[in-house]
Amino acid sequence: MRTHTIREWESLSYGEGEGQIPELLAARLAEVARSSPLAGSGGQGVLEEHRKHIRARGVVGVIAAPQGALEILPKIDVAEADPTARNAAIRKRLIHMLAVALDLRIDLGRMTELDWQRDTLLEILIRVFADKLTEAVRRGMPRQYRRDEDDLPALRGTLDVTRQFTRHAVNPSRLACRFDELSGDIALNRILKATLGHLARVSRSAANLQKLRELGFVYADVSDVPPAALRWNEVILDRTNRSWAELLGMARLFLLGRYQTTSSGAGQGSALLFEMNSLFEEYVGRLIARRLRGTEFSVHLQGGRLFCLTSEPDGRGLFQTKPDILIRRGGEVVHIIDTKWKRIAARVDDRKHGVSQSDVYQMMAYGHLYRTGRLTLLYPRHQGLDGSPVVLARNRITGWDTALETACVGIGNVAELMADLDELFWLDAPAVASRRSLPARGSSGAFLRPPSGSTAQLREAPFSGGDLF
Repeated sequence: MRTHTIREWESLSYGEGEGQIPELLAARLAEVARSSPLAGSGGQGVLEEHRKHIRARGVVGVIAAPQGALEILPKIDVAEADPTARNAAIRKRLIHMLAVALDLRIDLGRMTELDWQRDTLLEILIRVFADKLTEAVRRGMPRQYRRDEDDLPALRGTLDVTRQFTRHAVNPSRLACRFDELSGDIALNRILKATLGHLARVSRSAANLQKLRELGFVYADVSDVPPAALRWNEVILDRTNRSWAELLGMARLFLLGRYQTTSSGAGQGSALLFEMNSLFEEYVGRLIARRLRGTEFSVHLQGGRLFCLTSEPDGRGLFQTKPDILIRRGGEVVHIIDTKWKRIAARVDDRKHGVSQSDVYQMMAYGHLYRTGRLTLLYPRHQGLDGSPVVLARNRITGWDTALETACVGIGNVAELMADLDELFWLDAPAVASRRSLPARGSSGAFLRPPSGSTAQLREAPFSGGDLF
């Protein structure tokens, strides 16, 4: 099965040549894509079908059909010039973003550069899951005591008196027993077994299939439960099985929400898809929360939830707001950040930097409702912005003492991103203005300052939880 790789918003023409995709395969992949919740009402939210080509949109991941697969990677600028090496580097960055956004600790040290170049995003995630599960079962599968009943020749546990004198009144050689039995056939293991079955059906890697089959033997005594019937609410994580939390998170990734399968018609296949705007928002938000941990500031993702309007007849709120990232100091909102997965304009003569008017209106509404002095539209940095400051432009909203910034952060590597976040929050405002030739921020008190120690010390602090590379 051949796999085609493109980046978001790129096109792939129909044909049998290099860099082309057979039209029949493209049609079947598009049918699978239309089954995704991310496809939208028109069915074109993942892949656009045109007369001579298909075009990816702002969704990344893998779409697979029996005849082939399409891998869609994000538009992340990396240093590698060779296309194969560039795709491998982008896969690393995407896996890192997923690990942070989904709160997974993924150790990819065993993977070689050849693995990154050869395998798709889906196969890499399957391999990570299989390796983590293999290590976990070597330490012992989780088990729990569960109440059981049986008729035994000797007493075990307690006697069920009612059942004893109704069922065994004339046969006292059997005792109706109630007892607790340590069992591995529990909700957590059923979920993991269902995940193994799903992955075995979609993987095309011989190495991954071998690992999945071996793990299947380990779970042979666990009940087979269809994914739709799994009882996620029965999973209990405590100190005895806390180490299985990340495997449970990966199972959710494969079985719930983001993972879709279709099993009828020409669209038979599977898809593992992520909407990049949401992923970028969650990724940056979690990193900001980590960076400000231990300071006087608290970070809230999709928080606030104030209403734009209040109905006069009954006082009910209308048009609820959910700022992407809201930063508080005590009870005061000091900073609101709205992330945008867009390539902002790099032209020096464009003072708007390509920012849409609707985004400005949205931020003005946030500033008014939450009474904050600092608003930031945050974009990913691209090669056209190399050498530019983090804050590209700072403007004051007319008639208000509120600043609206246009900023960008690099996501090509962790060190660059964390340095950009340091500059966005902690560098001294006059020093930044002097070095970057930007207007000073003023002394409104709404901008963050270093909690303690120098900026250099903060940058050298270890990055935990998702620091993979």
